[in-house]
Parts: sequence; C-alpha cells; structure tokens
Amino acid sequence: MSSIAQWNSLDEQVITYARALAMDAVQKVGNGHPGTAMSLAPVAYLLFQKHLVHDPNDPHWIGRDRFILSCGHSSMTLYTQLFLSGYGLEMKDLQEFRTWGSLTPGHPEYGHTLGVEMTTGPLGQGVSTAVGMAMAARYERGLFDPTTTDGSSLFDHRIWVICSDGDLQEGVSSEAASLAGTQLLGNLNVIYDDNRISIEGDTHVAFTEDVSARYRAYGWEVIEVPAKSNGDVDLVALDKAMTTATKNLERPTLIRLKSVIAWPAPNARGTAESHGSALGIEEIAATKKELGLNPEEHFAFPSDLLQHARLVKERGAQKHAMWNEKFKDWEKQNPENARLLSRIISGELPKDWDSLIPTFESGKDVATRKASGDVINALAKKLPEMWGGSADLAGSNNTTIENGGSFLPSQSQMKNANPYGRVIHFGIREHAMGSILNGIALSGLTKAFGGTFAVFSDYMRPAVRLAALMKLPSIFVWTHDSIGLGEDGPTHQPVEHFAALRAIPDFDVIRPADANEVAAAWRIIIERKKACGMLLSRQNLPVFDRTKFGSVDGVARGGYVFKEATSTPVLILMATGSEVALAVQSADELERLGIPTRVVSIPCFEWFNEQTQSYKDQILPPSIKARVSIEAGIAQGWREYVGDQGACVSLEHYGASAGANILFKEFGFTVENVVATAKKILK
Repeated sequence: MSSIAQWNSLDEQVITYARALAMDAVQKVGNGHPGTAMSLAPVAYLLFQKHLVHDPNDPHWIGRDRFILSCGHSSMTLYTQLFLSGYGLEMKDLQEFRTWGSLTPGHPEYGHTLGVEMTTGPLGQGVSTAVGMAMAARYERGLFDPTTTDGSSLFDHRIWVICSDGDLQEGVSSEAASLAGTQLLGNLNVIYDDNRISIEGDTHVAFTEDVSARYRAYGWEVIEVPAKSNGDVDLVALDKAMTTATKNLERPTLIRLKSVIAWPAPNARGTAESHGSALGIEEIAATKKELGLNPEEHFAFPSDLLQHARLVKERGAQKHAMWNEKFKDWEKQNPENARLLSRIISGELPKDWDSLIPTFESGKDVATRKASGDVINALAKKLPEMWGGSADLAGSNNTTIENGGSFLPSQSQMKNANPYGRVIHFGIREHAMGSILNGIALSGLTKAFGGTFAVFSDYMRPAVRLAALMKLPSIFVWTHDSIGLGEDGPTHQPVEHFAALRAIPDFDVIRPADANEVAAAWRIIIERKKACGMLLSRQNLPVFDRTKFGSVDGVARGGYVFKEATSTPVLILMATGSEVALAVQSADELERLGIPTRVVSIPCFEWFNEQTQSYKDQILPPSIKARVSIEAGIAQGWREYVGDQGACVSLEHYGASAGANILFKEFGFTVENVVATAKKILK
C-alpha cells in the first residue's frame, strides 16, 4: 500500500495551513522567502510523515535518516515540519521568524535548532554535504556491521535532500554529484524542486541544460514528477517516486519535481517576486481565500490538525523502539564492534591512541608533509574511525592510509576497491572535498581528513567557512605551503592564503616548524575536535634537537620560546613553518653581533590567542619592542604581534618559477635581510 493511500482529509488540511504559515511568517517580519515554502509544503510534509525515518523525541538517534534543506533560504519549509513533527518548535517560534534570539533564523543553523542537520543557505553546499553523509553512512556500516546484507543493517540509513535550481547551478554540487555517481550511493535521495524561478526571474536566462540527462550521465537514477494540471505538486506521483528511491540500493536518485513557486497565490505564483519578498497583505488574503481559509486569521493552526500531524512522534518512537530491540541483539553478537561504537559515541579515545606517533630524530631533514603522512598512518592504526584522502594529490599530500583500501563500491573494477576502504579518492574536486568532509563530520561517528595544495584552499573556502560556522571537526591538510614548492611557479605558490585562512573565525590554522611540531599538532587536532587546517611544506626542513630548543609541548599553546637568547633578550624573532629555521640562523648571527635574540615559534595564532595574557606576555614581553616576524606570505595578521615598532619580513607579491633556495634568496628570506631588518628597528 502506498503512503498516499493512507492519506486523509486531515493531511490535506495540514498542508493548507502550512502554506499559510509560510506567508504569515514572512509577512510579519517583512522579509524572507515565502514562495518556495508555499509550494514545497506538501513535499516536506509527505517526506516527514511517510518516508523519513526519524524520531522527534530523539533528534540524535543514530539510526535516523538525515534530511537536508539545501535551499536554506526556504527555511520555513523545514521549520514548519519541525513544528508539525514536535521537535520543540512551537507557534511562538514561527512568529519570531528571522528575529533576534529566535530558534527560527533566516537560514537553518546546525546546533541552534533541534532537527536541523546542517547549516544551509550557501547554495550547493547542502547537496554536496549530503554526499559526505551518504559516504559516511557506508563507512560506518563497514566499521560496525560489515557482513549484513545491504539495506538490512541497523546502520543503513538514508540521506534525503530538497534542493533548488540554484543548488544545481552551483559548481560544487556538480563536483559532488559526479563523485556520488561513481560511488553508487544508493542511500542518497535528492528531490530537485524544478520551479524555474530565481531572483532574476526565469532560470532559463542562464540555466537551460537537460538536468535529467546530466544526472543520468553521472550515474544517478532520475525520476521525473510533472506538476498537476493546476500547477500544484502531484503528491501521488511524488509518493511513488519516493518509494522507488527508497528501494534503490544501487545508485543515488534524483527526483525532478516540477512545481509552481508560491502556488496557489493568484498573482504571485510563478513570479520572481514571490521568491524573496513578502507577498503583501492583499495577496495573502486572496491566497487564503483560494485555500479556503479565513483571510482575517494569522498564524492559525487548529489543534486537531496539529495533534494529527504530531502522531508522527508516536510512529517515530515505535520505529526507534524496534531499532533498539535489534540493536540489543547486534550488541550481543558483535561485542567488539559494540565497544567501539560506545567509545566513539562517548567521544572518548583509546587509552593508547597516540602511542605510535613517531618522534623524529634530529639531524635529519624531513618535509612536514612527509611527517604528517607518517603521523596519519600511526593514528590510523589506533583509530579505526579515521579515514581520508586527497583531491587527486595523495602522493604529494601524503594523505594515504597504507593498506587501507580504496573507498569504492563493491561493483567497482578499480584496484584495491573496498566499499569500506579508508582511502577516499575525491578526484580533482577541492570544493566538493571540503563539503564532503563536513558531511562526514556531521554524520558524527568518524574522523575524516582531506588534502590538496595550500593555494587551492581558495577553491574550498565556502566549505571551510561552513565547517568553522558549524563547529565541525573537519580536518583540512594543505601542503606545498609557500614559495618553497619551487618551480611550479606563482600559480601554485600561496602568498595571501595564510592570512585569508586565519581570517576565518573559529578556524585553527597550524603551520608547524618541523616534523615534531607536526606530531604535536596532530595530537592536539584529534583532542580539540575543531575545524582546522594544516599548512605543510613540500621541501625538507631540519628536525630540531629538542634538548637544545624549546619543547614541542609548547605547540599546544600556539606559541612558545623556541630558542632563548644567551642573555636578557633585546630582540624577538618570531616565525612559523619553514621560516623558523631561518629565524634560528638569523638569531645566531645576531648573537654573534652582540644582540641577545629570542626566537619564538607560533605554529597556530588561534591557539596562542586563547592563552592567558600573562602567558602571552611571558613569550612576547611588552618591554621588548624590537620584534621581527618572518613568514613567506603577506604580513597581514602579524602586526598584532610585532607592534608598532616592529617589522615584518614577508612576501607582498607573487612568487616565480625557480628552485626554492633561489626564490627564498631573491625575495629576502635570508639571514642577511633578517639581520638588516633587526638592526634597523633596533636603531
């Protein structure tokens, strides 16, 4: 029996009032996006009531399906369903839509409103992040229940998405959809609201390709659902499509749903104005008459209809209870995996989780990217939940887990293919990689990392920003972090990127000075569970003898005395990454000239800024005004540390194609220039 066969007049009335809520909420605040929420009201209601496996009593139940409203501007679509399903939103919250302190901000915000699975609004991100959630679901199944038949495991949940024309115009969604097809993610269902309207009007001014053909070419199943003759959504056809999608375990499904924006508003339907503006009192009144509602009532919702809609809580609780019974059996049959799951859910790490992290011997030169790869493999041996890969640069980024197997569907003919493999091949899709890492983090049970060159962090920035905004433990590995990469030239040499990344709030940027700072940084990253990026060198860097230089324990504090002056310092040299070695060499020369010089390594501004003022003053005494920063990037961000009497040895222009040693010399990253700069400010 289809879901619609169980439909009754109460369900139709709920949808009618839900459309009115979308109009009223936007009208009250005076801004927002009513049109899509009106036309999608029946779609979201059908999904939440009949197809989505969820329990409003426990929004964090690991057995639930995930729902993402990728077109986050239509947030009332989601808020209305959270209200109807009993997630904790009440009418008061809908009346406070888009206002200070409300639970119903303009776009859905993860961690702010129960039932919101991710922060959406930047178009394309929801669809792309959902791909990461779908990949995570498969990997999690491999961790906990690898032998159960597909579709029958406790860990087989589905990812549902509603997206818009705008989502599918964004390039990031194309990147992610292509990978989803390759991965045959049968647990991913996307409902594409094809209403052919955006802010500038008819989307055909810029968007005319055959979307269905494109997604079929990606390897997706595509089901087309035309609108009814009056323009309303055809719920019978949609229900059938959703049922078909749920049964498809072989490939992701795109349900291409034709709709009319702002249906059934007499004048606003099908218009660009209804996309992003309140409909106005007269149009709302006319629409309510069209719907058979009282135009004088606002935010109306009969109690019997709300009671009917909230029966979904009982149905969800029943499904959850059934899942719990199966879970008890699974625990008995899989005690080791059950212990692993319990540890991960609790947020704990194994007692000896970091015991294999190497300590690198001094006297050798090691690229920090190489050191990072060694640490990743050491961690992977103790943390089965850890996996990751690269945007087609694994050999350069050192982001391969040895013998981890390639995360590819069982149908793949590729070498080392393993549906539960630990090595993700993102392809040359940096932006999608960022979104997918966020989706894996949101799924909540594993730790994932992804690598590319530092200069291409620009391609990832929107996803990185969302990771920070959502406070996700996404780990970004960026190698080839300076002109030190050499002959590839200025297109590949990051200059402004350190500063740009540090400008992102709640995002940790770590640039280690040597292999042992890398090891220390990875320990902190795993423990902190915050969005972060590692900036790592292509070129070999000296491994410092820590009996002569500051302990790597200082890395945890973001900045520490790396080399102390032979007497009371009058000058401080501070640096990150590869330039710490230059600072040490320069300090030696300055000491020879009779200038007591302290060297400070600041691998992470964010960690250093978290320290007490007394600690920061201990490392950078206010009495020492002569300070020089050394970093192979723009000086922006350093002035806070060097002060108004200090100076920056920096790179305020693009690089060039030549060997690293030549570039550092030509661009002033030499002992001679640092010493000259120090002398100048000391005068």
